[in-house]
Amino acid sequence: MALFTGLSPRSGRAGTLAVLPAVVLLGTAALAGCADPGATAGGPASGGAGTTAARNGVAYNTAPDQQRIRAEKDAALAAKVPELIGKDGKLTIATTAGSIPLSFHATDDKTPIGSELDIAQLVADKLGLALDVQVTSWENWPLKTQSGDFEAVFSNVGVNKDRVKLFDFASYRAAFMGFEAKKSASYDIKGADDISGLKVSVGSGTNQEKILLAWNKELEDKGKAPATLQYYSSDADTILALSSGRTDLNIAPYPSTVYRENTRDDLKVVGKVNAGWPSETLVAATTLKGNGLAPVITEALNSAIKDGSYAEVLERWGLSEEALPESNTINEENFAASRATPTQTAKTS
Repeated sequence: MALFTGLSPRSGRAGTLAVLPAVVLLGTAALAGCADPGATAGGPASGGAGTTAARNGVAYNTAPDQQRIRAEKDAALAAKVPELIGKDGKLTIATTAGSIPLSFHATDDKTPIGSELDIAQLVADKLGLALDVQVTSWENWPLKTQSGDFEAVFSNVGVNKDRVKLFDFASYRAAFMGFEAKKSASYDIKGADDISGLKVSVGSGTNQEKILLAWNKELEDKGKAPATLQYYSSDADTILALSSGRTDLNIAPYPSTVYRENTRDDLKVVGKVNAGWPSETLVAATTLKGNGLAPVITEALNSAIKDGSYAEVLERWGLSEEALPESNTINEENFAASRATPTQTAKTS
């Protein structure tokens, strides 16, 4: 999911929660920032061992044996990998493994899989490096990337004005959030007025939380009832609360809401908003600012776009709608300009 953080996970979180009294904390901890409600919660019937057949025609492979789409090494790109990063022959990436179909655990409950890992694999292949996947929490990836434990993050990270102060980015997917509700609901969520007085579950410290906080401020300024934000201690609890009617809405990465709409009988998508609202943002590979890796990843992604392997990965996970025609390097210097670049728009939306 595309997620919001300030200069540190703690400071960003404290600053947002302080402005809104209508918050309910449920469970022992707030939902991890990139964890997707439903990733481990009551999945659909399987269409075979480790295969989930969805109504959108996608057969999701959730088994440990992924048989990933692979790419050929590009010697010219491999030569551009910064020496400190390439000397061990590995591209060490972080992912949070909490959001179907983006990044989640396979049926063995330990192997990280999903579209984010498949994109990372293409990049590693193009750069002639072995892919080393490290699962971490959302709260930990910023500090561990700064410390050098992770060389890149592939976990539905959205580019925003706070993150470009610390990190560089290589864009690879459009970033949208979806509102989901029970199948019987009649909601049509397009803006702040549509959530007035409702109970909405959301991940703490996320871009979607940032959107809801802004919408609640807008409602309060109009004299309308704000939404009550609810934070659950586990993914399963979040979806259970939604399906049982204890919450009215859940906001999550759009691909995850679409996945559930197509693999469950009780939920549907009732709204879609750009993760960078009121502006736009993109999902991007995240690297330490100034270390020279992001431009190389950008070139690797563009090579994968050109040879078709990128499109194959997105199609495999039902994400073709969020494909970009071109990857771009985004940093603090060009952040403002990048938001207006035509090639940063998804092919279809």
